[in-house]
Amino acid sequence: MSGLKRFAANRLALVGLVVLLLAVLFVVVGPIVHPTEQIRTALDQANLRPGEGGHPLGTDALGYDVLGRLMLAGRTSLLVGILAGVLATVIGTLWGAIAGYVGGIVDSIMMRIVDAGIAIPAIFLLLVLSTIVRPSEWMMIVVIGLVSWLVPARLVRAESLSVKTRDYVVAARAMGATHPRVVLRHIVPNTVGTVVVNATFQVADAILLVAYVSFLGMGLQPPATDWGAMLNAGLSLIYQNAWWLILPPGIAIVVVVCALNFVGDGLRDVFDVKGRTA
Repeated sequence: MSGLKRFAANRLALVGLVVLLLAVLFVVVGPIVHPTEQIRTALDQANLRPGEGGHPLGTDALGYDVLGRLMLAGRTSLLVGILAGVLATVIGTLWGAIAGYVGGIVDSIMMRIVDAGIAIPAIFLLLVLSTIVRPSEWMMIVVIGLVSWLVPARLVRAESLSVKTRDYVVAARAMGATHPRVVLRHIVPNTVGTVVVNATFQVADAILLVAYVSFLGMGLQPPATDWGAMLNAGLSLIYQNAWWLILPPGIAIVVVVCALNFVGDGLRDVFDVKGRTA
C-alpha cells in the first residue's frame, strides 16, 4: 500500500489535517471576514456577553472582541509553533546526523550535551528569559527552537547509526565523497521519515509551551496576544461565569494540538517501513 493510501486510510489523520487547514483559514482569512479593533481598548464595551453589541463571542475586560482576539491569538500561536518546530527540527536533524555519522568521542561529547539539555525543563528556561528580556514573537520562536531540538537530535542520531553502515554510504565514502556531502546527501535524506513525524509533535509542543508561558503572565504583552494570554486574561473573571473568555482559547489549544498529533500518527503510518508490503 502506498504512503498516501496509508495516510488516507487513517481517518483520524484526515480529520486532523482538515482541522489544521480550517485553523489556518480561521486565523488568516477570518480577520478579513470579521474585522475588529484589536489595538485600542474600548472600556465602554467591556465584558459583553456573547451576542451583545454585535460581538458573536462577547468582549473581554478591555473591550476587545473575543472572536477577533481568538483569530489574532491563533495567528501568533500557530506562527510561533510552526517556526519554532521547524527551527528545532533543522537543528536537531543536523546535530543528530553529524553525531551518528562521525561516532566515537565526538558522538559521545555531542550526546552528553543533549542529555544535559534534556535534564533542564524548557518551561524553566522560558520563564527565566521572560524576566530578563521583553517577550516577542521572534524571541519565543528562537528560544523554543533552541530548547526543543534535543529530542529530534537523539532520534536522528539513532537513525544515522544504522544508515551510515549501508552499502551506498560506504560506497560514497570509498569514492571520495566528503563528510559534509555524505551527511547532507545520504544520511539526512534517509532519516526524513523520523524527521517529518517528529516535526508535527515539535509544533504541538511549541504551541503548548507558548500557552504555558503566556498563561503564567510571562508571555506577549497587550495588544499582542496568543491563546495562552487569552486564558490568563480571562482568569480573573472565571468566578463571574465569564465562560466566553476561557472556553474559546482553551478549546482552540486542545483541538489544534490533538489535530497535530493525529496528523503525526498518520505520517508515522506513511513512513513505517516495517508495515509496508512488498
